[in-house]
Amino acid sequence: MKLDTCDLAAYATMRADDVLILGQRLSAWCGHGPVLEQDIALTNIALDLIGQARAYYQLAAHGSSDGQTEDTLAYLRDAHEFKNHLLVELPNGHWGDTLMRQFLFDTYNFYLLEALTKSSAPELSGLAAKAIKEVSYHAQYSAEWVIRLGDGTEESHSRMQSALDILWPYTDELFEDTSLDVAVHALQVGPLPSALRADWLAKVSEVLQMATLTVPSLDGYHQRGGLHGKHTEHLGILLAEMQFLPRAYPTAQW
Repeated sequence: MKLDTCDLAAYATMRADDVLILGQRLSAWCGHGPVLEQDIALTNIALDLIGQARAYYQLAAHGSSDGQTEDTLAYLRDAHEFKNHLLVELPNGHWGDTLMRQFLFDTYNFYLLEALTKSSAPELSGLAAKAIKEVSYHAQYSAEWVIRLGDGTEESHSRMQSALDILWPYTDELFEDTSLDVAVHALQVGPLPSALRADWLAKVSEVLQMATLTVPSLDGYHQRGGLHGKHTEHLGILLAEMQFLPRAYPTAQW
């Protein structure tokens, strides 16, 4: 049995939405990093993520039945049509907030891509094999910053613990199995997100221990909805800025 091209397009779009929105968020740090080297590093990570988004959107457009292109998927959809996780659309906050969010997502993204390198869909496995090289660096970079700031001064430790406590309720959504995930997994195209949780939690806990930070409880309220088009108000603001030019001049050619 082969995955329907529309399902593959929808799955690739989900993957693209995450990295496009996070890449757009990180791009706001360009020119505002604490020192030049870190400013350039985070800007390069943003470029990597947007490059990955392009590859996913191109795959999605190839399997689209309604004439979508990589540009229309990125720039001409409204907020409720995006299926990214809520975590990636949250505001940047201070440097520690951004790096904590990055670390939590990078770790998830690494294990997701590792699983996708074994996908029965060659388009996805090839894309993942290339992207995981970049994401391995992203995960190392963000983890090192979490450790540096968590195990730093009293103030940096306090700020990182606060960032972790605020972001933690958004991490459970990373491991939500949607009906599309189940269909994709049945055909060995992609993993069940829930199957990634154990490795993610083990790595996150290891790094947080080195950072002398306390891992929040897994119990309690968790934020969800992004995978079903229900987003925070922050996504609409981000899209309004990101999509302004293509919507204002839809026939413009670069």
